[in-house]
Amino acid sequence: MAASGWRFPRAFWVANTIELFERAAYYGVFIAISLFLTDAAGFSDVEAGWIGAGFSGLIYILTFFSGAAADRMGFRVALIFAFSCLAAGYASLGWFQQKPAVLAALVVAAVGGAMVKPTITGTVARCSDPATRARAFSLFYMMVNLGSFSGKAIAKPVRVELGVDRVPLYSAGAALIALLLVAFFFRPPEDAEARPRSARETLRGMLGALTRVRFLALILITAAFWMIQGQLYASMPKYVIRMVGSNASPEWYANVNPLVVVLLVVPITHLVRRLQPVTSIAIALGLIPLSALCMSLSPLLQGSVPILGAALHPVTVMMVLGIALQGLGECFLSPRYLEYASKQAPPGQEGLYLGYAHLNVFFAWLAGFAVSGYLLEWLCPDPKTLSAAEQAQRLAALEGRGPMPAAYADAHHLWTVFAVIGAAAFVLLLLFRAVTNRRDRAAPG
Repeated sequence: MAASGWRFPRAFWVANTIELFERAAYYGVFIAISLFLTDAAGFSDVEAGWIGAGFSGLIYILTFFSGAAADRMGFRVALIFAFSCLAAGYASLGWFQQKPAVLAALVVAAVGGAMVKPTITGTVARCSDPATRARAFSLFYMMVNLGSFSGKAIAKPVRVELGVDRVPLYSAGAALIALLLVAFFFRPPEDAEARPRSARETLRGMLGALTRVRFLALILITAAFWMIQGQLYASMPKYVIRMVGSNASPEWYANVNPLVVVLLVVPITHLVRRLQPVTSIAIALGLIPLSALCMSLSPLLQGSVPILGAALHPVTVMMVLGIALQGLGECFLSPRYLEYASKQAPPGQEGLYLGYAHLNVFFAWLAGFAVSGYLLEWLCPDPKTLSAAEQAQRLAALEGRGPMPAAYADAHHLWTVFAVIGAAAFVLLLLFRAVTNRRDRAAPG
């Protein structure tokens, strides 16, 4: 059943509610993953960076295959399988912190997460039509960020009161609730005539998606946006705890992003509805290097910064401003990007193409997490790796008694690196837009 205006079928709203719980589970674990891998499982910064890269990258590379599988299996069966994997994977992380067990649990959770993404976005596509698709994806993205906000908000007291090793148990509970919602309430629209009927037909669809050169170029360029946004989980938690102190709240810093998106994504999507999707994406690519640059400027602020009667650390002030700019950029990028991707899909292959669309995050977080480990070790090292004298100097500096050790003198340049990456992506997007517009004007008809 097609949508009309802002009215959508029941399956649309059920799918979005399921997505809220899945995102709460995912971001509860993801905001803590870097700390979990070092503090609970005993990995180094570099090892944790590569493991985080593998976990997040696996989710997004598998979406290409899981999207095709979901089209064949049917979306309801696909989601039952997905949330069974997620509940089992997160629960295993919470109970078993031995290194091999952690790696196995992350693989199981990644398989489940990969199946969810194209299935829910495919349902949104099937429950809307070309006239309502941008609105449908703006509502979907608002629900994604409500889940993100709630997941990180609950993860903070769990981490502080019970320990970072118990955060995955909360996520397992949220995944179990989503599984029950799928089993009892989810009845997606299915197109039996259009659904691929054989492995050969599915493979043909995958090869067809890969030959969309223009779409692949956009995937690679927009990966830079998510590479920087992914530092909220790869670099930021360790960065703020090492630079501000153990009383810092990286979960709430990161929650500035979904808060901005929840408040602004629907009105901004409506505002830019007449712009071409690539133009809206260009605005996002222009904002993302500014966000990283903002985060790098904390040394310009001297001492505590008084805001609304509170004395805030310079790192806190600039981090919150930078994260707010990231959220604003997401409002311009994500709904229009998903709309663009869904319009590339032939009938019955929405899961496949929306899985393909998520490859930008695969490239982004695979590279972003790996780079993060090396940058942290170089510019903002684990205090446990410092000499006793340097550790004492750092603790004194956090209490306002003297400067930080020399090991942290250039810590803010971690964000300068990502600002340069974002600026390069913005230039590439402008070139992409100019070239594709010229070719479209030259095309016959």
